[in-house]
Amino acid sequence: MNKKNNGARTIPGVSLVLLVAALVAVALFAAACGGGTTTTTAAATDTTAASTATTAAAPSGDPIVIGAIVSATGPGAALGEQERNVLQMEEKLINAKGGVLGRPVKIVIEDDKSDPKEAVTAANKLLTQDKAIALIAATTSSSTLAVKAITAEKGVPQMAMAAANDVTDKAPNEWIWRTPQKDALAVQRALDYVSKTLKVKKIAVLHDENAFGASGAAEIAKQAPALGLEVVATESYKTADTDMTAQLTKIKGTNPEVLVVWGTNPGPALVAKNMKQLGITIPYVGSHGIANSTFIKLAADAAEGVVFPAGRLLVPSSITDAKQKAVTDAFAADYAYSYSGKPNPFGGYAFEAISILTDAITRAGSTDAKAIQGALNATTGFAMPDGIYNYTATNHDGLVASDMIMVKIQGGTWVLAE
Repeated sequence: MNKKNNGARTIPGVSLVLLVAALVAVALFAAACGGGTTTTTAAATDTTAASTATTAAAPSGDPIVIGAIVSATGPGAALGEQERNVLQMEEKLINAKGGVLGRPVKIVIEDDKSDPKEAVTAANKLLTQDKAIALIAATTSSSTLAVKAITAEKGVPQMAMAAANDVTDKAPNEWIWRTPQKDALAVQRALDYVSKTLKVKKIAVLHDENAFGASGAAEIAKQAPALGLEVVATESYKTADTDMTAQLTKIKGTNPEVLVVWGTNPGPALVAKNMKQLGITIPYVGSHGIANSTFIKLAADAAEGVVFPAGRLLVPSSITDAKQKAVTDAFAADYAYSYSGKPNPFGGYAFEAISILTDAITRAGSTDAKAIQGALNATTGFAMPDGIYNYTATNHDGLVASDMIMVKIQGGTWVLAE
C-alpha cells in the first residue's frame, strides 16, 4: 500500500478523446482498403458508445458501489451540477477501461438539495440500502460535516469536496479526506495577495453565515495580524439573503482599503452588484467558492476586476508540472466531449475524489474499509488538476497553499492576477 503513484488513472486504458480518434482512424483505413461501404456519423454525445470500444477486459461480478452526495439543486447547485456530471462521466469511463479490481463500479448519486438534513438522509440510504463501501460527500461544507459524523461512526471512507477547515481539522477525522484546498490555504493565498500585491493594511470582511463562510472569516481574523493587516469591519449575511446594501453601508463607514468576501453564490455576486450600486470602488477579493462561471453570469459587469484564489484548473496554462498537465488535459478533453463545455474547479474536485478513491481501492486490492483507509493514507505524489496530493495518517488535506493561484476576472473570463 505504500507504493508511490503518479496521478495517472490506475484503470487500464486511454482517454475518451484519444479512443474516439483511434476508432475514426480504423474506420477510414477500412474504407480505403475497399472493405465495403462505410458510413460516418457525428460522435455520440453520450460517452457510452465511444467508451465501450476498449482492449480492457469487461468488468464482471458484483459492482463496487460508491455513494455520492451532491447539491444538484438549491443554493449549491452551481457547484453540485458539475460534480454530478463528472461522476456520471467517470463511472462510464472507469467501467469501459475494465472497472476496479476487475469489477464494475456503480456510483449512486443523491441530491441533498443543499440541505444538511437531506445529506444525512442520503448518507444513511447509501450505506444501508445501497451498501456503498465509501462516500464522496458533499458539495457544501455544512452537508459534508453532517455526513462526517455518520462515516466516522460507521468507519466508512469519505472523500469530501468542501473547504471548511473543520472538515479535516476537527475530530473525528480518521475517515475523511478532502480534495479542494481548505480555507486556511485559500485565506493564506488571498491575504498574501492583499498584503504583498495590493500593499494595503485595512481590510473589511463580509461572509456567509454558513459553515464555509464562518470558517473563512475565522481564518482571516487568525491570519491577518501576522501579515500586518487590520480587520476594520466584519459583517455577515444569510445564504438566502437577496440584498447586501445594509452590510456594505456599515462597511463603507469604516473606510477599508479592500473588501474580502467569503461565500459561494449567489451571495458574493450580489455583493459585487450592490458595491457598484453604492459606488464602492475598493478592490474586491473573493474566496475560491466563486471559481465558476455562475459568479460571472450573476454579477454581470460588476464581476470585472474581482480577484480570488483558485486551483490551477481555472487557468490551465498555469500548470507547469508535466504529470499534472497530462491528467488535467485528458480530464478537460473528456468533459468537453461528454458535455460540450469546460470543467470548473468543483467538477475537478469530484474528478479528484473518484480518481483518488479508486486508486486507493486498487492499491489496497480490496474493498475492506480498513484497507482503503490505509491506502488513502499512503497516497503520495498523486498528480491531479488541483495539485500533487500527499496524504498521511495525520494529514487528510493533501495540498499546500502554493498549489493555488490568484485569478482575476477580466473581459468576462479568468486570467492570472499575478
